[in-house]
Amino acid sequence: MEEKLFLPMTLKETKLWGWNSLDIVLVTGDSYVDHPSFGAALLGRYLVSLGYKVGIISQPNWRTNEDFKRLGRPNLFFGVTAGNLDSMVANYSSFKRRRREDAYSPGRKAGLRPDRASIVYSNKLKEVYPDVPIILGGIEASMRRIAHYDYWSNSLRHSLLFDAKADLLVYGMGEKQIEAIAQNLALGLGIESLYAIRGSVHKEKDPYLTKDTVVLPSYKEVHDKEEFNRAFKSFYNELDPLSGRTVVQEQFDGWYAVVNPPETPLSSYELDYIYNLPFLRRAHPAYEEAGGVPALKTVQFSITTHRGCPGECFFCTLALHQGRTVQSRSEDSILKEARIIAQDSEFGGTIDDAGGPSANLYQTVCSKQSIKGVCKNRHCLTPKICPNLKLNQEAYVKLLNKIRNISGVKRVFVQSGVRFDVALKDKNFMKELSQHFVSGQLKVAPEHISDNVLKLMNKPKHQVYQEFCDTYSQISLSQGKKPYVIPYIISSHPGSTLRDAIDLALYLKKQGRFFEQVQDFIPLPLTVSCAMWYTGKNPFTGKPVYVPGEKEKKMQRALLQFQDKRNWPLVREALKKEERSDLIGSDKKCLVPDEKRLKRALKKQRR
Repeated sequence: MEEKLFLPMTLKETKLWGWNSLDIVLVTGDSYVDHPSFGAALLGRYLVSLGYKVGIISQPNWRTNEDFKRLGRPNLFFGVTAGNLDSMVANYSSFKRRRREDAYSPGRKAGLRPDRASIVYSNKLKEVYPDVPIILGGIEASMRRIAHYDYWSNSLRHSLLFDAKADLLVYGMGEKQIEAIAQNLALGLGIESLYAIRGSVHKEKDPYLTKDTVVLPSYKEVHDKEEFNRAFKSFYNELDPLSGRTVVQEQFDGWYAVVNPPETPLSSYELDYIYNLPFLRRAHPAYEEAGGVPALKTVQFSITTHRGCPGECFFCTLALHQGRTVQSRSEDSILKEARIIAQDSEFGGTIDDAGGPSANLYQTVCSKQSIKGVCKNRHCLTPKICPNLKLNQEAYVKLLNKIRNISGVKRVFVQSGVRFDVALKDKNFMKELSQHFVSGQLKVAPEHISDNVLKLMNKPKHQVYQEFCDTYSQISLSQGKKPYVIPYIISSHPGSTLRDAIDLALYLKKQGRFFEQVQDFIPLPLTVSCAMWYTGKNPFTGKPVYVPGEKEKKMQRALLQFQDKRNWPLVREALKKEERSDLIGSDKKCLVPDEKRLKRALKKQRR
């Protein structure tokens, strides 16, 4: 019976489970979608499997107390998450304009989650239930666990744990931590019993320091940008579960954020257990009238094969949230999930994606990581792929083919992105990918063409991407298919000058490409790129890094979408500023037409 029920969102639904009260209530800024890609659903299902009674309060109205009382007082604790995205990313564009849509809300309706949702929800819960423990989690909490630069307010903020007035902050994916939290509180132990849990942050007055404790410059001290980078570098060096040490940072008046070492990666057995829980792969029926939850459509019939990313792109949160160690599910577990999907009444025959962070890193291992942890002074994939990293794209291809041969499955696609430098190591993988697992478009992430910018992103050199494109094109053409590679491009990343943006625009023009969705750089809290953006220096080397101003940021993005007429004034301004007026006109090499000629042509057209 339980397998056919959504986790309760009302007291009436709680009764359907045969429960009179709840042990844990999860409050989320997303709609409740019972799918493993949604954090609240995944943790909720996991806790239920352990014997706890769990309910969900989804997108509560924070202007009143009523929604927070919807499920009553939990026996153990409230778990709070802003949702699958940082609430500021969900609510605002890179130019700090409020977004008009939210894919994680019913009918894409914007405005259903507050800014800084973790803070708002926690403070409201503390007001309504002052004696119930509040545990923060999710990407917003994970990436704001110490003092950090906040792009949207252009200021430094304390650890989220202090602003939110919560009792504990969990960072990372959180399964092991939330299990330990529930166990301790169920035994009647106090909040202090949680302070030793790995992958968590707690508040402490004058904490006990050992010789291994790493003391960061305080919140007050990091207002000095040199101290900010010193703190960031020290923090970054302790991110490995095996070698990481406890980090403490004073927030104010002798109160410290105590950051325990990261939680150890999940084993294949543990991942299998979690992803084979009875998820319904549906949005809660409460959203049907509003048109459902759009974010479900892209993942409903997808499969997560692994977690963790050794790529360590400096603008990305993955390495800091999931870790650099690849954690792969077993083939049997993945095939079991595929068979369940194939029997779904709404399944049309296509597995939209079978992958994870860089799909072709499935089953990638490093023997040294399991003993010593990840290297502090070396990167796994840049400037070249480390020989100690054992790739296994052959196993990934075999897995995809086995999924494809399951009864009811017609097609399997890889939509989560392919690491192109890794793909070059196995031509057979590229052949199979082109032949069977690409839905016409292959998504890869070169991000830029300037090697200087790419180095500051911790990405492979541009020539590696070119080699991949050439090789993939040859393979596709030999199969009688037209190659179509969709590159993800980022504008305005630290180090990117206006001239770099012009060069990238010319490259895109030469390729005959025009992209509606160019990702303008957002300095996400606690990323390396954010440290560069805020301080104007590389936190590891201390060398100055060029940071485009707000006006130039708009110019750089406009250049990468030069075919959009709305961008022409900014593109002309950028070209003139860089003394590249030769790219303005009617010649084939030009990016935009001359303004006077355009006006004359329009006037003539009207006649």
